[in-house]
Amino acid sequence: MATKRAPAPAFVCSECGWTSPKWVGRCGECQQWNTVVEAAAPDAARRVAPMIPTSSARPITSIDTSETPRRASGVGEFDRVLGGGIVPGAAILLSGEPGVGKSTLLLEVAARSAREGRRVLYVSAEESPGQVRLRAERTGALHDELFLASETDLAKILGHVDAVKPSLLVVDSVQTVSSSLNDGAAGMPGQVREVASTLIRVAKERDLPVILVGHVTKDGQVAGPRLLEHLVDVVCHFEGDRQTSLRFIRALKNRFGAADEVGCFEMAGDGIVEVPDPSALFLSHGTPEPGTCIAIALEGRRALPVEVQALAVPTTAANPRRVVNGLDPSRVAMVLAVLEMRAGVKTSQLDVYVSTVGGVRFTEPAADLAIAIAVAGFVRGHAVARSVAAVGELSLAGEVRPVTQGAQRRAEAGRLGYRSVVDDGAGSLRAALEEIRARHTA
Repeated sequence: MATKRAPAPAFVCSECGWTSPKWVGRCGECQQWNTVVEAAAPDAARRVAPMIPTSSARPITSIDTSETPRRASGVGEFDRVLGGGIVPGAAILLSGEPGVGKSTLLLEVAARSAREGRRVLYVSAEESPGQVRLRAERTGALHDELFLASETDLAKILGHVDAVKPSLLVVDSVQTVSSSLNDGAAGMPGQVREVASTLIRVAKERDLPVILVGHVTKDGQVAGPRLLEHLVDVVCHFEGDRQTSLRFIRALKNRFGAADEVGCFEMAGDGIVEVPDPSALFLSHGTPEPGTCIAIALEGRRALPVEVQALAVPTTAANPRRVVNGLDPSRVAMVLAVLEMRAGVKTSQLDVYVSTVGGVRFTEPAADLAIAIAVAGFVRGHAVARSVAAVGELSLAGEVRPVTQGAQRRAEAGRLGYRSVVDDGAGSLRAALEEIRARHTA
């Protein structure tokens, strides 16, 4: 009589939970390397016994719907992204490229919270206390209620929390902290999971808001297991171009508010500065010149005027150059093709350079019409008046199509003093160019 063979041990990815009957070096689901580990064999004899719950289930209609109280961090743009302030017991994950200014921003948040009379514990697992003190002196972030610790062991961090009893905890960063209860070096998926889950449990038990700094991979994703983003309440991404001082913070996930808000900052010599109205950063201040047009970009819920500039130079090369900065190169190429075939603006024998002002990236389709007007204006020698803005997506048939939240863009344009907005009301690209030429040229 043949006996049943024992099932082969399964292997599971520690990042995404993908299973495989044999070990592989790369996960077949999330494509991460060295994350597939042997899973513990299930014990059929073990069963979970029911227990008496500590609290009874209630009808959903009896749950108190009053808004969870929020505490202002003191940094208005950060509060805007969080939905109005920091919620007690919230776990916030802030990620970003190295050197973008995450630590500077959080040190400013900690200092301003301390000035409001709330005790803050800032745990730096990457820098020494002296390094953090030097930055605090440079940015004016010194306060007696701001406590600083340099620890990489989770148990010692919890000891500091018991001793200091803070109202806000900042851990920089979660990938450099390790727990003795988990094998492996700091930053490994198991360690990140253990550290994050423990800190989040402490946050919920004590109504202590915790801000965790997270590293990113070369692809710009949050490093560590994907579970980390599921555990926290808010995921924010801090981004910016190293060549410019402008920085944006975006909410990718927010259990307490909108997940499409954007905060704007500027890196200065004495720290990070809020930019509550960044409109002037993306506009030139000279007289109108041919080859410029104002577009209304949408960053989260914030509408921003962005100046698109174009330059066209005759060339004899077989393949004219298309140099693009701050815009989507494929969309610029499409706009140039539509311009030539649908509006009669010849660009096939021209080197075309298209850029935005101020280093802002404007890659949404709403920039199509402004790109077309800027290029056509330079080729034909027509300057568009400063009081005109353009918003619209171009189809391959030369039609100007409406864009998302067009009413908000037009309202913001009116608030900033743009008396005329050329949009999908023009109907076609040719008609829009004729309208600009007849009524709005400077």
